[in-house]
Amino acid sequence: MNNKPLCQYESPDGQKCQEIDMGSGYCFWHDSKFDKSGLELTQKLERYAKRGGLLQGLELKRANLEGLNLVKFDNHEGYDLSYSNFYRANLQGAHLFNSTIKNASLMKADLRDANLHCCKLEDTNLLGMKLDKTRIDNLYLGDKLLQEKQANEALRQQDLDEANDLFLQSEEIYRLLRKGAEQQGLFEMAGKYTYNELRMRHAQYPKFSKRRLVSSFVDMLCGYGEKPENVIRFSLGMIIACAICYFLFGINYNDGLIQFSSQATWSENLSTLLNCIYFSVVTFTTLGYGDITPTGITRLIATVEAFTGSFSLALFVVVFVKRMTR
Repeated sequence: MNNKPLCQYESPDGQKCQEIDMGSGYCFWHDSKFDKSGLELTQKLERYAKRGGLLQGLELKRANLEGLNLVKFDNHEGYDLSYSNFYRANLQGAHLFNSTIKNASLMKADLRDANLHCCKLEDTNLLGMKLDKTRIDNLYLGDKLLQEKQANEALRQQDLDEANDLFLQSEEIYRLLRKGAEQQGLFEMAGKYTYNELRMRHAQYPKFSKRRLVSSFVDMLCGYGEKPENVIRFSLGMIIACAICYFLFGINYNDGLIQFSSQATWSENLSTLLNCIYFSVVTFTTLGYGDITPTGITRLIATVEAFTGSFSLALFVVVFVKRMTR
Protein backbone atom coordinates (compact mmCIF):
# COMPACT_ATOMS: atom_id res chain seq x y z
CA MET A 1 0.00 0.00 0.00
CA ASN A 2 1.39 3.40 -1.02
CA ASN A 3 1.23 5.81 1.92
CA LYS A 4 3.20 8.59 0.27
CA PRO A 5 1.37 11.93 0.32
CA LEU A 6 -0.20 13.09 -2.92
CA CYS A 7 0.09 16.43 -4.66
CA GLN A 8 -2.23 19.02 -3.12
CA TYR A 9 -3.13 20.63 -6.44
CA GLU A 10 -6.82 20.83 -7.22
CA SER A 11 -7.99 22.65 -10.35
CA PRO A 12 -10.83 25.19 -10.23
CA ASP A 13 -12.83 22.51 -12.06
CA GLY A 14 -12.47 20.24 -9.03
CA GLN A 15 -9.96 17.78 -10.53
CA LYS A 16 -7.26 16.54 -8.15
CA CYS A 17 -3.73 15.53 -9.03
CA GLN A 18 -2.76 11.94 -8.16
CA GLU A 19 1.01 12.41 -8.43
CA ILE A 20 3.40 12.02 -5.50
CA ASP A 21 4.19 15.08 -3.38
CA MET A 22 7.82 16.18 -3.89
CA GLY A 23 8.00 17.54 -0.37
CA SER A 24 6.69 21.00 -1.16
CA GLY A 25 3.07 19.91 -1.14
CA TYR A 26 3.00 19.60 -4.92
CA CYS A 27 4.25 17.22 -7.58
CA PHE A 28 6.90 18.05 -10.16
CA TRP A 29 4.30 19.25 -12.69
CA HIS A 30 2.33 21.50 -10.36
CA ASP A 31 5.12 22.95 -8.22
CA SER A 32 5.48 26.62 -9.20
CA LYS A 33 8.64 27.02 -7.09
CA PHE A 34 10.57 24.30 -8.90
CA ASP A 35 12.69 26.02 -11.57
CA LYS A 36 12.16 24.25 -14.88
CA SER A 37 14.10 26.76 -16.97
CA GLY A 38 15.66 25.01 -19.95
CA LEU A 39 14.68 21.51 -18.82
CA GLU A 40 13.90 19.27 -21.79
CA LEU A 41 10.51 17.94 -20.76
CA THR A 42 8.91 17.11 -24.11
CA GLN A 43 8.98 13.31 -23.89
CA LYS A 44 8.37 13.29 -20.14
CA LEU A 45 5.24 15.42 -20.53
CA GLU A 46 3.98 13.27 -23.40
CA ARG A 47 4.33 10.14 -21.27
CA TYR A 48 2.61 11.88 -18.35
CA ALA A 49 -0.30 12.86 -20.59
CA LYS A 50 -0.67 9.36 -22.05
CA ARG A 51 -0.91 7.72 -18.65
CA GLY A 52 -3.75 10.06 -17.70
CA GLY A 53 -1.96 12.64 -15.57
CA LEU A 54 -3.77 15.87 -14.73
CA LEU A 55 -2.72 18.44 -17.33
CA GLN A 56 -4.60 21.33 -15.80
CA GLY A 57 -2.53 23.80 -13.79
CA LEU A 58 0.89 22.76 -15.13
CA GLU A 59 3.77 24.98 -13.99
CA LEU A 60 6.15 24.97 -16.96
CA LYS A 61 7.68 28.45 -16.94
CA ARG A 62 10.66 28.64 -19.33
CA ALA A 63 10.60 24.86 -19.88
CA ASN A 64 11.91 23.39 -23.15
CA LEU A 65 8.94 21.67 -24.80
CA GLU A 66 10.14 21.85 -28.39
CA GLY A 67 8.30 19.44 -30.68
CA LEU A 68 5.73 18.55 -28.00
CA ASN A 69 2.97 16.34 -29.40
CA LEU A 70 -0.22 16.46 -27.36
CA VAL A 71 -2.91 15.27 -29.74
CA LYS A 72 -5.69 12.81 -28.90
CA PHE A 73 -6.18 10.98 -32.16
CA ASP A 74 -9.00 8.88 -30.67
CA ASN A 75 -10.84 11.81 -29.06
CA HIS A 76 -12.13 14.94 -30.79
CA GLU A 77 -12.02 16.98 -27.57
CA GLY A 78 -8.23 17.03 -27.20
CA TYR A 79 -6.16 17.56 -24.03
CA ASP A 80 -7.17 20.09 -21.39
CA LEU A 81 -4.24 22.32 -20.39
CA SER A 82 -6.36 24.98 -18.70
CA TYR A 83 -4.90 27.05 -15.82
CA SER A 84 -1.35 26.12 -16.93
CA ASN A 85 1.62 28.47 -16.96
CA PHE A 86 3.74 28.38 -20.14
CA TYR A 87 5.44 31.73 -19.58
CA ARG A 88 8.47 31.95 -21.94
CA ALA A 89 8.22 28.21 -22.59
CA ASN A 90 9.83 26.87 -25.75
CA LEU A 91 6.95 25.35 -27.71
CA GLN A 92 8.52 25.51 -31.16
CA GLY A 93 6.97 22.95 -33.47
CA ALA A 94 4.50 21.85 -30.77
CA HIS A 95 1.43 19.98 -32.01
CA LEU A 96 -1.48 21.10 -29.83
CA PHE A 97 -4.38 20.48 -32.19
CA ASN A 98 -7.80 20.94 -30.54
CA SER A 99 -6.29 21.51 -27.10
CA THR A 100 -8.06 23.55 -24.44
CA ILE A 101 -5.77 26.14 -22.86
CA LYS A 102 -8.24 28.36 -21.01
CA ASN A 103 -7.42 30.67 -18.08
CA ALA A 104 -3.74 29.97 -18.71
CA SER A 105 -0.61 31.90 -19.64
CA LEU A 106 1.19 31.72 -22.99
CA MET A 107 2.87 35.04 -22.32
CA LYS A 108 6.06 35.35 -24.42
CA ALA A 109 5.88 31.64 -25.27
CA ASP A 110 7.80 30.58 -28.38
CA LEU A 111 5.16 29.02 -30.63
CA ARG A 112 6.98 29.27 -33.95
CA ASP A 113 6.02 26.50 -36.39
CA ALA A 114 3.51 25.18 -33.82
CA ASN A 115 0.03 23.87 -34.61
CA LEU A 116 -2.73 25.66 -32.67
CA HIS A 117 -5.48 24.61 -35.07
CA CYS A 118 -8.88 24.60 -33.28
CA CYS A 119 -7.31 25.44 -29.90
CA LYS A 120 -9.48 27.11 -27.27
CA LEU A 121 -7.59 30.00 -25.66
CA GLU A 122 -10.37 31.77 -23.82
CA ASP A 123 -9.20 34.05 -20.95
CA THR A 124 -5.55 33.15 -21.62
CA ASN A 125 -2.70 35.66 -21.53
CA LEU A 126 -1.35 35.77 -25.10
CA LEU A 127 0.88 38.83 -24.77
CA GLY A 128 4.22 38.60 -26.56
CA MET A 129 3.72 35.18 -28.17
CA LYS A 130 5.97 34.31 -31.12
CA LEU A 131 3.74 33.14 -33.95
CA ASP A 132 6.08 32.92 -36.93
CA LYS A 133 4.68 30.23 -39.28
CA THR A 134 2.25 29.12 -36.58
CA ARG A 135 -1.00 27.49 -37.65
CA ILE A 136 -3.72 29.52 -35.95
CA ASP A 137 -6.83 28.81 -38.03
CA ASN A 138 -10.09 28.26 -36.13
CA LEU A 139 -8.71 29.62 -32.87
CA TYR A 140 -11.35 30.33 -30.25
CA LEU A 141 -10.50 33.35 -28.08
CA GLY A 142 -13.92 34.00 -26.60
CA ASP A 143 -15.83 37.23 -27.08
CA LYS A 144 -12.99 39.32 -25.63
CA LEU A 145 -9.34 38.90 -24.73
CA LEU A 146 -8.34 38.49 -21.10
CA GLN A 147 -6.71 41.94 -21.05
CA GLU A 148 -9.75 43.47 -22.73
CA LYS A 149 -12.03 42.18 -19.98
CA GLN A 150 -9.61 43.42 -17.34
CA ALA A 151 -9.46 46.83 -19.04
CA ASN A 152 -13.25 47.15 -18.99
CA GLU A 153 -13.23 46.24 -15.30
CA ALA A 154 -10.54 48.86 -14.66
CA LEU A 155 -12.75 51.44 -16.41
CA ARG A 156 -15.61 50.53 -14.10
CA GLN A 157 -13.23 51.11 -11.20
CA GLN A 158 -12.23 54.44 -12.84
CA ASP A 159 -8.57 53.39 -13.02
CA LEU A 160 -7.80 55.00 -16.39
CA ASP A 161 -4.04 54.37 -16.35
CA GLU A 162 -4.53 50.64 -15.74
CA ALA A 163 -7.28 50.48 -18.34
CA ASN A 164 -5.16 52.20 -21.00
CA ASP A 165 -2.23 49.86 -20.29
CA LEU A 166 -4.50 46.81 -20.67
CA PHE A 167 -6.07 48.18 -23.86
CA LEU A 168 -2.53 48.70 -25.21
CA GLN A 169 -1.70 45.07 -24.40
CA SER A 170 -4.90 43.96 -26.15
CA GLU A 171 -3.93 45.99 -29.20
CA GLU A 172 -0.49 44.30 -29.27
CA ILE A 173 -2.08 40.83 -29.02
CA TYR A 174 -4.52 41.50 -31.85
CA ARG A 175 -1.61 42.84 -33.94
CA LEU A 176 0.35 39.61 -33.35
CA LEU A 177 -2.68 37.52 -34.30
CA ARG A 178 -3.33 39.67 -37.37
CA LYS A 179 0.25 39.24 -38.61
CA GLY A 180 0.10 35.51 -37.92
CA ALA A 181 -3.17 35.20 -39.87
CA GLU A 182 -1.78 37.18 -42.81
CA GLN A 183 1.30 34.95 -42.89
CA GLN A 184 -0.92 31.87 -43.04
CA GLY A 185 -3.10 33.38 -45.79
CA LEU A 186 -6.11 33.62 -43.45
CA PHE A 187 -7.17 37.04 -44.70
CA GLU A 188 -10.74 36.96 -43.40
CA MET A 189 -9.41 36.21 -39.93
CA ALA A 190 -6.77 38.91 -40.40
CA GLY A 191 -9.55 41.39 -41.17
CA LYS A 192 -11.33 40.52 -37.93
CA TYR A 193 -8.13 40.98 -35.92
CA THR A 194 -7.38 44.25 -37.75
CA TYR A 195 -10.78 45.59 -36.71
CA ASN A 196 -10.22 44.59 -33.07
CA GLU A 197 -6.69 46.02 -33.11
CA LEU A 198 -8.04 49.42 -34.19
CA ARG A 199 -10.91 49.14 -31.73
CA MET A 200 -8.40 48.71 -28.88
CA ARG A 201 -6.46 51.73 -30.15
CA HIS A 202 -9.71 53.72 -30.16
CA ALA A 203 -10.33 52.77 -26.51
CA GLN A 204 -7.03 54.42 -25.52
CA TYR A 205 -8.00 57.83 -26.89
CA PRO A 206 -9.22 60.35 -24.29
CA LYS A 207 -12.99 60.73 -24.10
CA PHE A 208 -14.42 63.49 -26.31
CA SER A 209 -11.01 64.02 -27.94
CA LYS A 210 -10.87 64.77 -31.68
CA ARG A 211 -9.10 61.47 -32.41
CA ARG A 212 -11.72 59.46 -30.51
CA LEU A 213 -14.61 61.22 -32.28
CA VAL A 214 -13.02 60.67 -35.69
CA SER A 215 -12.29 57.04 -34.83
CA SER A 216 -15.90 56.52 -33.72
CA PHE A 217 -17.20 57.99 -36.96
CA VAL A 218 -14.91 55.80 -39.11
CA ASP A 219 -15.98 52.73 -37.13
CA MET A 220 -19.65 53.60 -37.58
CA LEU A 221 -19.18 54.38 -41.26
CA CYS A 222 -17.14 51.37 -42.43
CA GLY A 223 -15.77 49.43 -39.45
CA TYR A 224 -12.24 50.75 -40.09
CA GLY A 225 -12.46 49.54 -43.67
CA GLU A 226 -13.40 45.98 -42.67
CA LYS A 227 -17.22 46.13 -42.69
CA PRO A 228 -18.91 47.05 -45.99
CA GLU A 229 -22.26 46.30 -44.34
CA ASN A 230 -21.69 49.37 -42.13
CA VAL A 231 -21.56 51.53 -45.27
CA ILE A 232 -24.90 50.08 -46.39
CA ARG A 233 -26.49 50.74 -43.00
CA PHE A 234 -25.13 54.29 -42.94
CA SER A 235 -26.40 54.93 -46.47
CA LEU A 236 -29.89 53.64 -45.71
CA GLY A 237 -29.98 55.68 -42.52
CA MET A 238 -28.93 58.80 -44.41
CA ILE A 239 -31.57 58.24 -47.12
CA ILE A 240 -34.36 57.75 -44.58
CA ALA A 241 -33.27 60.71 -42.43
CA CYS A 242 -33.14 63.06 -45.41
CA ALA A 243 -36.47 61.75 -46.71
CA ILE A 244 -38.07 62.65 -43.37
CA CYS A 245 -36.56 66.14 -43.60
CA TYR A 246 -37.98 66.59 -47.11
CA PHE A 247 -41.33 65.31 -45.84
CA LEU A 248 -41.36 67.87 -43.02
CA PHE A 249 -39.91 70.91 -44.83
CA GLY A 250 -41.31 70.31 -48.31
CA ILE A 251 -40.05 69.85 -51.88
CA ASN A 252 -41.30 70.99 -55.30
CA TYR A 253 -43.31 68.49 -57.35
CA ASN A 254 -45.48 69.29 -60.41
CA ASP A 255 -45.14 73.04 -59.81
CA GLY A 256 -46.41 72.67 -56.25
CA LEU A 257 -45.02 72.15 -52.76
CA ILE A 258 -45.54 68.75 -51.20
CA GLN A 259 -44.95 68.13 -47.51
CA PHE A 260 -46.58 66.71 -44.41
CA SER A 261 -49.93 68.27 -43.58
CA SER A 262 -52.15 67.55 -40.63
CA GLN A 263 -55.09 68.54 -42.82
CA ALA A 264 -54.33 65.88 -45.43
CA THR A 265 -55.54 62.30 -45.30
CA TRP A 266 -53.17 59.52 -44.27
CA SER A 267 -53.07 58.20 -47.84
CA GLU A 268 -52.08 61.65 -49.16
CA ASN A 269 -49.34 61.94 -46.53
CA LEU A 270 -48.16 58.43 -47.37
CA SER A 271 -47.97 59.32 -51.05
CA THR A 272 -45.98 62.44 -50.15
CA LEU A 273 -43.61 60.41 -47.96
CA LEU A 274 -43.00 57.89 -50.76
CA ASN A 275 -42.19 60.76 -53.14
CA CYS A 276 -39.76 62.13 -50.54
CA ILE A 277 -38.07 58.74 -50.22
CA TYR A 278 -37.81 58.53 -54.03
CA PHE A 279 -36.28 62.01 -54.16
CA SER A 280 -33.88 61.12 -51.33
CA VAL A 281 -32.68 57.99 -53.20
CA VAL A 282 -32.04 59.81 -56.50
CA THR A 283 -30.30 62.63 -54.62
CA PHE A 284 -28.11 60.25 -52.60
CA THR A 285 -27.09 58.36 -55.74
CA THR A 286 -26.61 61.70 -57.60
CA LEU A 287 -28.97 60.61 -60.42
CA GLY A 288 -30.96 63.88 -60.29
CA TYR A 289 -33.84 63.26 -62.70
CA GLY A 290 -35.20 66.76 -62.15
CA ASP A 291 -38.86 65.80 -61.76
CA ILE A 292 -38.68 66.77 -58.07
CA THR A 293 -36.58 69.68 -56.83
CA PRO A 294 -35.68 71.01 -53.39
CA THR A 295 -36.69 74.41 -52.11
CA GLY A 296 -35.65 76.58 -49.20
CA ILE A 297 -33.79 74.70 -46.47
CA THR A 298 -34.18 71.40 -48.34
CA ARG A 299 -31.65 72.69 -50.89
CA LEU A 300 -29.00 72.58 -48.17
CA ILE A 301 -30.17 69.12 -47.08
CA ALA A 302 -30.06 67.86 -50.69
CA THR A 303 -26.56 69.30 -51.18
CA VAL A 304 -25.24 67.56 -48.08
CA GLU A 305 -26.98 64.31 -49.06
CA ALA A 306 -25.59 64.36 -52.61
CA PHE A 307 -22.05 64.95 -51.37
CA THR A 308 -22.38 62.25 -48.70
CA GLY A 309 -23.90 59.84 -51.23
CA SER A 310 -21.10 60.14 -53.76
CA PHE A 311 -18.55 59.65 -50.98
CA SER A 312 -20.40 56.67 -49.47
CA LEU A 313 -20.82 54.86 -52.78
CA ALA A 314 -17.12 55.20 -53.54
CA LEU A 315 -16.25 54.05 -50.03
CA PHE A 316 -18.50 51.01 -50.35
CA VAL A 317 -16.78 49.94 -53.56
CA VAL A 318 -13.34 50.25 -51.95
CA VAL A 319 -14.29 48.37 -48.77
CA PHE A 320 -16.28 45.70 -50.61
CA VAL A 321 -13.50 45.02 -53.12
CA LYS A 322 -10.95 44.87 -50.31
CA ARG A 323 -13.12 42.34 -48.47
CA MET A 324 -13.92 40.16 -51.50
CA THR A 325 -10.40 40.02 -52.97
CA ARG A 326 -8.85 38.51 -49.84
